[in-house]
Amino acid sequence: MDVDRIAAQSQPYLLSLFRFITGLLLFQFGVAKLFKFPAVEMFAEVTPLSLFGVAGMIELVLGGLLMLGLLTRLVAFVLSGEMAFAYFIEHLPHSFFPLVNDGTLAILFCFACLYLASAGGGPISVDAMRRA
Repeated sequence: MDVDRIAAQSQPYLLSLFRFITGLLLFQFGVAKLFKFPAVEMFAEVTPLSLFGVAGMIELVLGGLLMLGLLTRLVAFVLSGEMAFAYFIEHLPHSFFPLVNDGTLAILFCFACLYLASAGGGPISVDAMRRA
């Protein structure tokens, strides 16, 4: 069994799965911030036009587009910037160390989206259907 061949064949489909899961996770943050579902104490006081509210709108809409794989490169690039902004505005002032300032997830999302901005949406995406 040639593991490298199997990995190479599955890579495009795993990229599509990675894109979908990343979008879903960002989408859930938007839903929690804007619709209070599920109820998370950290987002209880978020109003739509606050900094967290605007971030929630971005995560809801762009996370949904990322799940669909529509305009993947542009959407992922904007989300990467949003996550970098979130890290520097919300987390870094508390501590330099991501483990201490709870910024690990923001950094992971930032670089996951940056990768998707480079790699694209994969074969199972609206972008791929539009190209065909």
